[in-house]
Amino acid sequence: QVQLVESGGGLVQAGGSLRLSCAASGRTVSSYAMGWFRQAPGKEREVVAAISWNAASTYYADSVKGRFTISRDNAKNTVYLQMNSLKLEDTAVYYCAAKWGFSPVTSTVRFDRWGQGTQVTVSS
Repeated sequence: QVQLVESGGGLVQAGGSLRLSCAASGRTVSSYAMGWFRQAPGKEREVVAAISWNAASTYYADSVKGRFTISRDNAKNTVYLQMNSLKLEDTAVYYCAAKWGFSPVTSTVRFDRWGQGTQVTVSS
């Protein structure tokens, strides 16, 4: 089983940047699609971005396109989410997720491995 641990969250002013990391252990993630989700207070969890096993395919929610970038380093067993031009509405707990497989990623990938989350707070 793959275990996921997120890091890099914190407090940032609107317009600023953060980079989240998701470190995997237990198994190599080179055979997994990876994703980032977020959940704001009182809202459902939503997909933010996803990347296929070989990084050939990526998906972004409309709300983050052009501002966030997902990437992966399979040699380091780590996935990243670079977040630029942060907005107040980006405030949420961000979760890393994994799904074994070699298909292109879409918004409907059923991820089945989850990290515990990292808080991102954007202030005005």
